[in-house]
Amino acid sequence: MRWDNLTEGPTGPAALFGADAVVTRTFDTPEFRGITFHEVRARSIVNRVPGASRMPFEWTVNPYRGCSHACVYCFARKTHSYLDLDTGLGFDSQIVVKTNAPDLLRRELAAPRWTGAHIAMGTNVDCYQRAEGRYRLMPGIIEALRDHANPFSILTKGTLILRDLPLLQEAAEVTEVGISVSVGFTDTGLWRTVEPGTPSPAARLAAVRTLTDAGIECGVLMAPVIPFLGDAPEQLRETVRAIAASGATSVTPLVLHLRPGAREWFTAWLGEHHPGLVERYERMYAGGSYAPTWYQRQITRQVHRLAAEFGIGPTGRGAARRLVTPERPPVGESAEPTQLTLL
Repeated sequence: MRWDNLTEGPTGPAALFGADAVVTRTFDTPEFRGITFHEVRARSIVNRVPGASRMPFEWTVNPYRGCSHACVYCFARKTHSYLDLDTGLGFDSQIVVKTNAPDLLRRELAAPRWTGAHIAMGTNVDCYQRAEGRYRLMPGIIEALRDHANPFSILTKGTLILRDLPLLQEAAEVTEVGISVSVGFTDTGLWRTVEPGTPSPAARLAAVRTLTDAGIECGVLMAPVIPFLGDAPEQLRETVRAIAASGATSVTPLVLHLRPGAREWFTAWLGEHHPGLVERYERMYAGGSYAPTWYQRQITRQVHRLAAEFGIGPTGRGAARRLVTPERPPVGESAEPTQLTLL
């Protein structure tokens, strides 16, 4: 594996971590069976979003690479190829753990050059995936952000975030804290096949209720809306109704996008489970990674109408807004931003 190929750039340090810093472990417990963990000591943890990106945040922290949520559409699959790791099953089962993330973050936040900018988490892979239950990196990360009163946001599908609710409350007393939970649909059959390693949509929405009842504002990123599988009017209605019932402060729809790496894996899944849809997907995504703009806008209008009906507004100024991928860029602009969101 190309551990030494994780460079910061042509003029940056040789690598973000060296091969001699990697410890590989497996655990013979039901929740980790079949998963390999590569423990590394990172050289940096606060990452600047590339200038070409259209993401509405500038800095991220990602304590893990790879994700046991195993979402078949996950854009971040491509990043595993940088390590010579497989972007399919390897992405789901070969998890890189930056074991020194909390201490490193505390040091970087204390550096004179750091100005206290907002830090987004969950923008690459989920920081509350199953590995977090064992490695417990997020408490130390949140503590560091709290102690420096540094604003931050978290996007997650993981109900494990509730473990850290007291820390989130403490942080919210001294800085801006934004939480978004990703729930693209409530169809349990669809969930079991496309997001097999995640908590159920109902469990995620229950976590939203717990967070909001505890005084932590929590929006829902309704993502991904999956064409032909999760976009029927009755499916959208049921999902928005459930989101509203959870007490979410906002709902923001995001249509499935299929970037290289994710596209191949999703297409293989589609061919196995819904072969009759393969040609329709080829037509819909013929122009690139994004569904046509007209389709994205149609879904957005439908969701916003339903949100108004159920008494929940679209995302306003706040944490959830910072975590949303824009629609397909206009002609002439890059359609493949290098810093990506979770979905």
